[in-house]
Amino acid sequence: MPTDTSKPMKLERYNSYIRKVHSTKLLNASSKFLFRVTLLIALVLILFFTINYPPLSDNTHSAPHHHHRHSFLSTSLFSGSSLVGGAAWEKQVRHSSTPRRVNGFSVLVTGAAGFIGSHCSLALKKRGDGVLGLDNFNDYYDPSLKRARQNLLSKHQIFIVEGDLNDGPLLTKLFDVVPFTHVLHLAAQAGVRYAMQNPQSYVKSNIAGFVNLLEVAKAVNPQPAIVWASSSSVYGLNTENPFSERDRTDRPASLYAATKKAGEEIAHTYNHIYGLSLTGLRFFTVYGPWGRPDMAYFFFTKDILQGKPIDIYRTQDQKAVARDFTYIDDVVKGCLGALDTAEKSTGSGGKKKGPAQLRVYNLGNTSPVPVGRLVSILEGLLNTKAKKHVITLPRNGDVPYTHANVTLAYKDFGYKPTTDLASGLRKFVKWYVSYFGIESKHSKETQHFDESS
Repeated sequence: MPTDTSKPMKLERYNSYIRKVHSTKLLNASSKFLFRVTLLIALVLILFFTINYPPLSDNTHSAPHHHHRHSFLSTSLFSGSSLVGGAAWEKQVRHSSTPRRVNGFSVLVTGAAGFIGSHCSLALKKRGDGVLGLDNFNDYYDPSLKRARQNLLSKHQIFIVEGDLNDGPLLTKLFDVVPFTHVLHLAAQAGVRYAMQNPQSYVKSNIAGFVNLLEVAKAVNPQPAIVWASSSSVYGLNTENPFSERDRTDRPASLYAATKKAGEEIAHTYNHIYGLSLTGLRFFTVYGPWGRPDMAYFFFTKDILQGKPIDIYRTQDQKAVARDFTYIDDVVKGCLGALDTAEKSTGSGGKKKGPAQLRVYNLGNTSPVPVGRLVSILEGLLNTKAKKHVITLPRNGDVPYTHANVTLAYKDFGYKPTTDLASGLRKFVKWYVSYFGIESKHSKETQHFDESS
């Protein structure tokens, strides 16, 4: 009888089938594992290159924006970091923003390393308010002066976050960490003449940056009250004298003036739609210690001391150019007065619940001085004769004169300038020769600038 081989054959086929099944499962499992590992490696590489190699830009003034945005993305991943988003960073932000007086404000000051921003930050801190600064330290003028101001603020426990107004995630983060009661918005691209060289920087900072700040402020709860820097430049070709807030401002003479006027219209829109409390301040030629090197009084001082000729402008019809020079301490009092009288915003989470305060004020000295008189005062203070070069005012956006009517600011928050040009320039020159370590005929009489002012 033949041997029955069907059972062993069936068993072998079954075992072969089982082996194939296991092999397939193993292959599938291996494929899934390799796929996941590959995907993870790819994500890590993408993240690495995003953090360490930000996109190039052909606009040098936008470079700080890219840098700060990527710093925020990278450092916020590490909760122990002292940089943006870390626990130590948040501690610094909260400490700097916490008021030390009863019912004190918590104020975000943009442009805090700037001229007016640094002075206002010190004044707010001195009276017990919480102050947090924001500045991108751009190179419109020598950033070392901004860093020196930053060091001065740091000595008074004021922390400046290095970042850009157009960095939405960074602004949102700041408002997440601190429920600011007020924003003093002083960051801007300044200067009338520079607008002819780099117009995009004015649009980016003065319009796009302002809108970005308002977008973040409208969405938070509670919304802060906002006081912001407009400019006397908005009066443009206005011929009324002195300039009043009721005068027309629809004929700007420069792109800088146009962006500041646009800011006033934007403020009206956000006030009307979202209930943000907004106060605009039109500054008139602010000067003083720690000032801006691009301002005439500053570079006149430098050039006179170095024996270089200075250009003194006259109008097209050969009249003297005059400015309403306003000393920094007077402007600071005006800024704090505007903050103190600013009403609360009425919106919540981006929705308006009632009419909100909307104001605009002149902050000037009310006494225009010819530029020639400014030079004469500097000559006396520096004990050095200037080499004057009188030329006709070019058509570059500068206006022939400015003169502020400050009646409204006096009525609403007691604004009253008290410093005449000679007294203010004396304080500036003392700071200047001290800060730059200049040995001059005047230096024996100099005094160090009081850093606590």
